[in-house]
Amino acid sequence: MSGQVITGDPETTLRGTVLDSRRIEGGELFFALAGEQTDGHAFVVAALEGGAAAAVVHEDVELSGTAPVIRVADTFDALHALTSKVRQTLPRWLVGVTGSAGKTTTKDLLARMLASRYRTAASPGNLNNLYGFPLALLNLAEDTEWMVAEMGMSEPGELGRLSLLARPDLVIVNNVRPAHLESFGSLRAVADAKAEILQGLSDGGTAVLNAADPEVVAIGARCQSARPDVRIEWFGLDGEPGSLSAELPEPLLRVRDLELAPGGEAGSRFVLELAGRGVAVSLLLPGAYNVENCLAAATAAVVLGCDLEAVAEAASATESTAMRGRVSNLPGGARLWDDSYNSNPDALARTLAAAAQLGSDRRWAVLGDMLELGRGAAEFHRSAGREAARLGFSPIVGVGPLSRELVRAASAAGTETEWFETAREAAEYAATEVRGSDLVLVKGSRGVGLEAVVAALREGD
Repeated sequence: MSGQVITGDPETTLRGTVLDSRRIEGGELFFALAGEQTDGHAFVVAALEGGAAAAVVHEDVELSGTAPVIRVADTFDALHALTSKVRQTLPRWLVGVTGSAGKTTTKDLLARMLASRYRTAASPGNLNNLYGFPLALLNLAEDTEWMVAEMGMSEPGELGRLSLLARPDLVIVNNVRPAHLESFGSLRAVADAKAEILQGLSDGGTAVLNAADPEVVAIGARCQSARPDVRIEWFGLDGEPGSLSAELPEPLLRVRDLELAPGGEAGSRFVLELAGRGVAVSLLLPGAYNVENCLAAATAAVVLGCDLEAVAEAASATESTAMRGRVSNLPGGARLWDDSYNSNPDALARTLAAAAQLGSDRRWAVLGDMLELGRGAAEFHRSAGREAARLGFSPIVGVGPLSRELVRAASAAGTETEWFETAREAAEYAATEVRGSDLVLVKGSRGVGLEAVVAALREGD
C-alpha cells in the first residue's frame, strides 16, 4: 500500500478487513475511507477500541492506545493496492458475473454448483462495486479455490476498473437491459459498459454469454475480434427475445421439456441436456428468467469441470435470496412474492409474467418507482401499468412519484388501483386489505424502500 506504520507493532497479525466500524468482530484491518456522507477517520478510535487490530488512514487522527496505524497517501487507493496484491495468490481462480438483471441469483447458483467439486466462496450480499468487491476478496478463507464475484456498475468505466482489480478467469454476461439509463443514455451505452468486464479477463479465459440477447451477442462478436484467445461459450433459452442465433455455435447446454409454475406453484421443472445426455432439474426459483440464470450458471460450472448430475442437484437445492424473488406463505394463507430489492422495466415485465402463472383468487401488484431511467421514465412506467393490468393484477398499487403514471395507465385499462407517495403509506394500506387467498407481488427500485410493505404484511398477517 506504499504506507508507513506510524504507531504500534508492525508484526501484528490481521484477520480480514472491515470498512464499517459497526461490523468489527475482532482482529480486522480497518480502512478509514472518506465518503460523501461520512468520513471513516472519525471512527478510527471506535474501530480500534471495538477490536480492530489496526487501521489505515490518510489524515491525522488523535489516538489512544498502542494499536498499529498505517499512514497512506489515500485509503481508497490503498484498499485497491492491497486487493491487487492479495489477488495474485487468492483465490486461485475467480468468476465475474455481470448483467442488468439476475447477477445475484446466477452468482448463488454457480457458487453452489462449484462447491460440488471445489472449495468455493461467493461475494456476500451485493458487495459488487469498487468498495464491496475488495472487502469480499480480502475476507476470503486462505484455501479458497474458486470465488464467484458479482460485479455491478453505475457509471462508465466502473466495471472495467473492477474487472482489472479482480482479474477473472471466467466471466458471465447475463443480459443487457434498460437500467441506469440516466447515467448511460442508451441501451448500447449500457452494453458497452457491461463489456468492460472483459478488460481484466485472464489470457485464455472464458466468457459465458447469452445467445438470446442481441446486445450480448454483439459483445461476443467484438470480443472474438479483439481477444481471439478468449473461449466463448453461449447459453440461452429458445424462444427468448432475440432468439438463439443460428449463426452462433451450438450452446454447450440445452433446456428441454420446460414446465413453468408446475401445479400453480413457484418454480419450474426441466431437463438440462449436455451432448444428448439429460438430467432433471426441479428449480425452486420462479419464472423463466431464473431458468435462464440457472442455464448461465450451469454452463459455467460444466466448463469448469463440474459433473452434470452434481450441477442439477445444486440447482434444485438453491432457494431465492431474500428480497430477490422469494415466494413464501403468510400465516393467514396469502402468498407473498418479495422482489423488493430492485427493479427495471425488463425485470418487472418478466416478474409480472411469472407471477401471473401462479394460482390465486386475487393477484396484487405493489410496484414502486423504477429509478435511473432518464427521459423515458414516464413511458416505461405507463407501459408497466398497462402490462400489469393486461395480466390480470388487481389491485395495482403504485408507490412513488413516477408510479403515478403507472397507476394512471393501469386505471385507464380498467383495473382497480391505488397510489401512495411513500412505502410506509402503502404498507399500512396493504396490511389491512390483503386477504388470505391473495397473492401479493412487491417490486420496486431499492430507493423506494418497499421492504416496509413486506415487513407490514408479515407482521399484520
